[in-house]
Amino acid sequence: MVKSISRRKQRKAHFTAPSHVRRVIMSSALAEDLRTKHHVRSVPVRKGDEVKVIRGSHKGRDGKVVACYRKKWAIHVEKISREKANGTSVAIPIHPSNVQIIRLKMDNDRKSLLSRKDRSTANKAKVTQMQDIN
Repeated sequence: MVKSISRRKQRKAHFTAPSHVRRVIMSSALAEDLRTKHHVRSVPVRKGDEVKVIRGSHKGRDGKVVACYRKKWAIHVEKISREKANGTSVAIPIHPSNVQIIRLKMDNDRKSLLSRKDRSTANKAKVTQMQDIN
């Protein structure tokens, strides 16, 4: 984000952010068990993650993320939808800050991200050891 204290500039930077910045902003908190396992508080939400809604009218419901709509700052969750007047079903958009990730879709990129963000004491020792070598 922009290093400015101006509210107007902060809002402009937020709402005109490019897609690669929006990905980071659209992060969700991890559930307690995942937080203790990976030593990470939050990660960017992505398609395939299982989430639980913790705020709003759909609080308590969970499901798999079907789509991440970066342009609208929203995610679509599998079982959370509503019927339109003509009978078709439409996914309800939910902001990622209102959900908690309960299961991560793991692949090599996700594993490397979690190892980089790891805040455990073992990881800190590894980092200081690498700095000593340099």
